[in-house]
Amino acid sequence: QVIFLLCAYITVYMIYMKFRKTFDSENDSFRLEFLLVPVTGLSFLENHSFTPLEILWTFSIYLESVAILPQLFMISKTGEAETITTHYLFFLGLYRALYIANWVWRYYTENFYDQIAVVSGVVQTIFYC
Repeated sequence: QVIFLLCAYITVYMIYMKFRKTFDSENDSFRLEFLLVPVTGLSFLENHSFTPLEILWTFSIYLESVAILPQLFMISKTGEAETITTHYLFFLGLYRALYIANWVWRYYTENFYDQIAVVSGVVQTIFYC
């Protein structure tokens, strides 16, 4: 976990310090509160158990399912997507499709079904398509 936290801090440093000049404020105008407020509310309303850890886990699952929207908004606003961006989106969609296959496999072999993860994953896969 120390390595994970270190990588997270380095990433934040790189975004806000080293690569600050690459920020395109003219085209990056997505209002994050349009994602954060509904996701926060939904994580309190729909979770497995009303404990802080469970609410935070549910929040992260819901947020992951819509986290691509600011990037898609910027691509649609600029009207262009670089080749690397389209490849990136394709492989994210493939990653989600493999997750769905994993859920089907686990349901038939272990009789395991997590409605929050499945519904959020399907929503995320739809956004990638």
